[in-house]
Amino acid sequence: MNITGKTLIEMGFTSGKWFPEAIEYINTNQLKDEALHSYLEQFRPGPVQHLKKQPAPFHMNIKAENELEESNVNSVVASMETLMKTPTLVEGAIMPDACPTGPNGTIPVGGVAVAKNAIHPGMHSADICCSVMLTDFGKADPKKVLDAAHQNTHFGPGGRDRNTQFRFPSALLKDFEGNYFLNNEKMIQAARAHLGTQGDGNHFLFVGKSKKTGNTMMVTHHGSRGPGANLYTRGMKIAERFRKELSPETLKQNAWIPFDTEEGQSYWEALQIIRKWTKTNHEVIHNATLNALLVEAEDRYWNEHNFVFKDNDLFYHAKGATPLDPKFMPDITGPRLIPLNMSEPVLIVNGETTNSNLGFAPHGAGRNMSRTQHRKSKTGTTQEIFIEETKGLDIRFFSNEIDITELPSAYKNAKTVRNQMGEFGLGTVIDEVLPYGCIMAGDWQKNAPWRKKKRRRK
Repeated sequence: MNITGKTLIEMGFTSGKWFPEAIEYINTNQLKDEALHSYLEQFRPGPVQHLKKQPAPFHMNIKAENELEESNVNSVVASMETLMKTPTLVEGAIMPDACPTGPNGTIPVGGVAVAKNAIHPGMHSADICCSVMLTDFGKADPKKVLDAAHQNTHFGPGGRDRNTQFRFPSALLKDFEGNYFLNNEKMIQAARAHLGTQGDGNHFLFVGKSKKTGNTMMVTHHGSRGPGANLYTRGMKIAERFRKELSPETLKQNAWIPFDTEEGQSYWEALQIIRKWTKTNHEVIHNATLNALLVEAEDRYWNEHNFVFKDNDLFYHAKGATPLDPKFMPDITGPRLIPLNMSEPVLIVNGETTNSNLGFAPHGAGRNMSRTQHRKSKTGTTQEIFIEETKGLDIRFFSNEIDITELPSAYKNAKTVRNQMGEFGLGTVIDEVLPYGCIMAGDWQKNAPWRKKKRRRK
């Protein structure tokens, strides 16, 4: 009976580059029993990796300018200090839009963590490849662009029904089917149904005019939806298996997959396929809007701001940080995009890598308080708050329910973020997309089916 990789894993070994050579040697020499165990002993994992006594260095590209910001920055720093004790991490950085998320030791939004030869699924989170794309519509009427986009996008939970789904590219389907992490029915069904959808939360479709040219521009913001969330779940399970073996002291959210294992290679490949899917997700919405208006794009570019970027044996985990350095984006075709909030311009930036920015800029305005805190801080009716904060703008919620936690006051002061970008050398603004209006999911849970059912029972 021949030994396979599955046999070795069942015997308690973690897959690695040594698997093929070892399997061939074992089967050629028909090793079994004591001879087999004696041969395999050389591949037993090394000593357990302990947390660092002192955190690896991280760069502060942020400063507090009032009491609320001070509390936020202190929380971010405390979390980074714990995070950077993870054995694989060698360097990090915090951006001006940083805010804490999750328990202490979790990478903050606006954080960059550099790991050696390791991929940490928890550091890119479930919203893999959250990204922004811009299309230049020339002199098209911004209202017509927003109207056409409203008819062609999709916000909220779930995907499109069969009648409204976009065609799934055959090459992309082949990629999914060829990857261990992505080749299952649930993943592929989600990839089909979620193509052309934007989700909820802070994801948006924004229309405005270039400050430089006056052209109308559309910007979309969303991630990899169901396929990305499913990959994240599978990645975290694999990482947890390695954590128990390699570094039980490491926090569960910071577990990693060693890159030089079979799982590491396959997971990295899966991330690149999810990146392709997400870019396609943007493109189908933009192209459908162009086609509806019978307009040709004058320009288009995009960038992710929530991903893992590789440079030799270093893996840059950017949790809400915009890559400035071209080495992180092999398909770069233009400058980078940094949205702030619905009432502020989307910044179009270029920039250089410095010792303190590690090749990244902020990804947006961030938050100084939670959604719950923000709701409690507001007075007046939802409609009154909405009218006050969106004067002169065409703001729409796909669910027809206003979400006040996505209004401008929910975010950090945009001027502060821009000033600190300049102060810390985090990119140069070369143009701005001045706001006309935007679409967001809104408070879709307010009239969710389960809520309606609950009301009827009452």
